[in-house]
Parts: sequence; C-alpha cells; structure tokens
Amino acid sequence: MKKISFVIPVYNEEENLPVLYKKLKEIYDQLQQTYNAELLFVNDGSKDNSWQIIKKLSETDSRVKGVLFSRNFGHQMALTAGYDHANGDAVISLDADLQDPPELIQEMIKQWEVGFHIVYARRSSRNDGFFKDLTAFVYYKLLHLVAQVPIPQHVGDFRLLDKSVLTVINQFREQARYLRGMVAWTGFSHTFIDFKRPERIHGTPAYTWSKSIQLAFDGLANFSLFPLRIAAFVGFFVIMTGSLMFAYITFDAFLHGTRYPLFKWLVTVIYIFMGVQFLLMWLLGEYIGRMYDQQKNRPLYIVQEKI
Repeated sequence: MKKISFVIPVYNEEENLPVLYKKLKEIYDQLQQTYNAELLFVNDGSKDNSWQIIKKLSETDSRVKGVLFSRNFGHQMALTAGYDHANGDAVISLDADLQDPPELIQEMIKQWEVGFHIVYARRSSRNDGFFKDLTAFVYYKLLHLVAQVPIPQHVGDFRLLDKSVLTVINQFREQARYLRGMVAWTGFSHTFIDFKRPERIHGTPAYTWSKSIQLAFDGLANFSLFPLRIAAFVGFFVIMTGSLMFAYITFDAFLHGTRYPLFKWLVTVIYIFMGVQFLLMWLLGEYIGRMYDQQKNRPLYIVQEKI
C-alpha cells in the first residue's frame, strides 16, 4: 500500500498536541484500508512538555515518530527535518496549532491520486487581525510581482508533496530557507484547496513579528533581485531630484543674484549621497552575509533524540 507521511513542526504546543493527534488518528484510521501512515513530529526546542507528550503518543501508537532538536532552529528548519526523515509516497505538512484543518487531508489525497504532484491548502480568509491581514495581502502581491518564479499567494506550509517533489526539495540545503518558494520553484503540477483559516485555540503563535519579517525577506531575497534593484530606483530618484535642485539653485543664482554659501551646497549633496551609500551598503551586506552563512556549510539543524 502507498504510505502517507504527516510532518508536524512543534514549538510549545502541549495543549494542542492531544487534540491534533486525535483528529489525525481519526483520519488515518479511515484511510488504513488503502494507505499506510506515519506521524512525524519535529520538536523545535519547545520549552513546555511537548516532547514528553510526543513520547507518550509513540508508546501507544507505533505510527508516531519524533525528532527532537537540541535547540530552537525555527519553523522552516523543523519542516526541513520532517521532510528529511519522511519516507512516504506523499508527505503532508501542517502546523500543530490546529489552524491548518486536518479535515482537508482526505481531499488533498484525492487530488494527489488524480495526478497532481503538489496540493496547496490556500487561505480564503484569515483571523489574524486587520493589520496582519493587510500586511500579508501587500506582501503576497509584492512577491507575486517581483518573484522570478510564480509563487502562489495566500499559501502557507499546509500542503501535500509527492515523493518525486520531496526528492528534489531535499537536495536544497541553503541556510536562508523559504520552502513556499522552493516548492513553487520545482515547477511540478499543482492544484489548490481553499479553506477559511480558523483561530488558534490554545497557545501563542510561534511566528513573532520579527520572525515573520525575516521569513518575508527570505522570500524576496531568495527568489527575486528586487532588493538589489531598489538601490537602482533610489539612485535614479536621487540623481533626478539632485539635478533639479542643482538647476534651480544655478538659475536662481544667475537670474536673481541669490547667493548660496558653498557649505550649503556641499552639505546637501554629501547628506544625500551618504544616505544612498548606507542603503547600498546595507543591501550589499545582506547578500554577502547570506553567502557567508552558506559557505560556512553548517548543518541546518541538530537532532538530539529520535523516537
């Protein structure tokens, strides 16, 4: 029989894990006549009792497996570890916070059996607050405009991957990981299942604003040259406005006899170009830093224990 692997990154989800396991068990019990299944929990350095709960679940259900990180490496690294350890014919990744409804899994499998290599769960609505919804909308629109490959909008990490796609993904070992873009980059056939994202019941989101911003920049920097081109846009703007200002001062001085001290000219020009230099230095440093991290060739994560 074909095997379905469920990959679940876990960070401080002790209250949600029993509920999620119960729902997943109901689903793969219904599928057991057709498919084998495994539940692979990746504990991303949780500070609560998440790992103890995963160990207890594995003692009562042989289909439950666990990977424990030595510390918190981040959501994308936890997903990567899950993909590395999964051995199913199809792999379904979902978060442990129950905002990725397990009820969609059977439909995802049906679409996979039809012949699609990637099945995305696409959010038709969110419950994250007005400001976060707005920033997500703007970001996905921007990413769609500037990305070198089409990256689906309003799609998170709740998806099904065929084994052929997973084999390709597991060859990517860059440090700055944006799996949503990496999956889209492969170009395999895909489809969507729309759903309304429910609110989180227990716990707090693992993605803080700083982590969300970092992930967003990873998406832009890894799949677009747009950040580098910002410097060109700013440069052209500064040159044009500076030329207009210089022309205005020149004509004002010659036609109206207005006298501008030399230091005012110099301070204005130097101030503008110092800002441009700092902007270029920041962009250059960002890319050099990514190259530096990649060249260090450190492992993407460290596994402390497996069950």
